[in-house]
Amino acid sequence: MEILRNRQSLSDYIAAVKKEGKKIGFAPTMGALHDGHMSLYKEARKDNDIVISSVFVNPTQFNNPDDLKKYPRTEENDIAMLEKAGVDAVYIPSTEDIYPEKAESKHYDFGGIENEMEGKFRPGHFDGVGTVVSELFRQVQPDNAYFGEKDYQQLAIIKKLVEIEKFPINIHGVPIYRAENGLALSSRNARLSEDERNGAALIYKTLVKVNEWFRVISIPEIKKRVEEIFEQSDYELEYFLIADEETLKETDFFYKDKSYRAFIVVFVGGVRLIDNMHLD
Repeated sequence: MEILRNRQSLSDYIAAVKKEGKKIGFAPTMGALHDGHMSLYKEARKDNDIVISSVFVNPTQFNNPDDLKKYPRTEENDIAMLEKAGVDAVYIPSTEDIYPEKAESKHYDFGGIENEMEGKFRPGHFDGVGTVVSELFRQVQPDNAYFGEKDYQQLAIIKKLVEIEKFPINIHGVPIYRAENGLALSSRNARLSEDERNGAALIYKTLVKVNEWFRVISIPEIKKRVEEIFEQSDYELEYFLIADEETLKETDFFYKDKSYRAFIVVFVGGVRLIDNMHLD
């Protein structure tokens, strides 16, 4: 596996790959890799000749400096996992490779989806995501890019970004990869104790119940039940809502011709965990 530590080495590598007419699959990450990330590369391998990863903790998408500081950094382990997964190259840029002048975000109009859910709780977050992904796409020049559905709103933002920037890239959403107890795999899980990881399975169990209740009882009643579940637990519910899968707008009523998804954010031992589920 090639380890590319600056913009020039990446540029040389991409030029050689393009010269050979090979198709590139790409999944950017912020490191602290786990099996959920590996599922992206497994998917990418099906459709591409070359699979590329990137590891870059992007400062512009953190609205909480403490969160940025605490974000786990495990480069040695990340490289070992990527090699084992058969990834062809990993790009590990410096901040200067991504932000040559100043680490700041461009402002994007994503048609309103940036103001829903995470946008309300993390101001500027999606401008940071759009800025870094746009720059990585320009540098890596992939044919296909892969993102996990755990960050479903981010996936929608990136699809919109490709439209705005007119990138010739196909965006693929990859299903959420879960632990045996149902907990969605996340780099943040590394900050949980074993007891907390076990207890956090409540998030998935709650989403399963929501799917059972969906279209049987009203959305306001579902929300009330979810709030009661977490009031009786050791964990703090930041928000729970049901939204239209296309617009991501919260709804209090079901329409037969629409698709819906439940979204939830819970603090477990001070660690902010997000999850979601398509509702049948």
